[in-house]
Amino acid sequence: MKYNIKINNIKTVDEIKDYWTTEDYIQLLEKYNFPDAGTAKKENLYELLLMAITDFEPKEAAVIVLQHKLGEQLTEGQIDQISNDMLIDTVCEEYPEIELQYALFNCNQLLYKAFNGTFPSANATLIDCSITPMDANADVIITKEILLKLFSNGLSDRNILKRLFSAQMDENAEFPEAEGIVWELKTKDNSNFKIAASENLIKDADFPALEFEGDYEIPVDND
Repeated sequence: MKYNIKINNIKTVDEIKDYWTTEDYIQLLEKYNFPDAGTAKKENLYELLLMAITDFEPKEAAVIVLQHKLGEQLTEGQIDQISNDMLIDTVCEEYPEIELQYALFNCNQLLYKAFNGTFPSANATLIDCSITPMDANADVIITKEILLKLFSNGLSDRNILKRLFSAQMDENAEFPEAEGIVWELKTKDNSNFKIAASENLIKDADFPALEFEGDYEIPVDND
């Protein structure tokens, strides 16, 4: 099936708004030994957290936020290694388990802002787009996997996803990595979408044109 894709807006940001919840802030403040975190005004929690983080050495601060966010997915040894690597490199762009890159990005950027540049910064890409089926009878729900397959025609051949996942994006192949590549996919009508992803994987310059056609082939069930 063919779709018309129109990129309405695309921008680069260094943080994802609303990723961290109020409960995250309170729990992290407690872990950084900030007293009475639960009684602080909600609008002050972020700035209080940035100050509380800097009471610790950068590596120690990194271990705390990584344990908070990824303690169930990573071992203590992995967290210790990542906390070292984050000081010299953007681990969130290179970590081999792509499904963890979103959490690593947000941990990295919290530390980057708290320590005013001690940690290397990374960026995210936010895209607002509309996706319209050219077949009026099409009723496919757009998933992260389908989105990337539709984007394939519009992305430059220099795009890193086109090089790393050419078969998954251009052929009728399963694409489980899409869940980690597309950090957020929000829509109220299955037509207008808000998307977040790593700038390392998708950026403004990767789209030669802001309107293009995409193809998606519904998999055939051979069972």
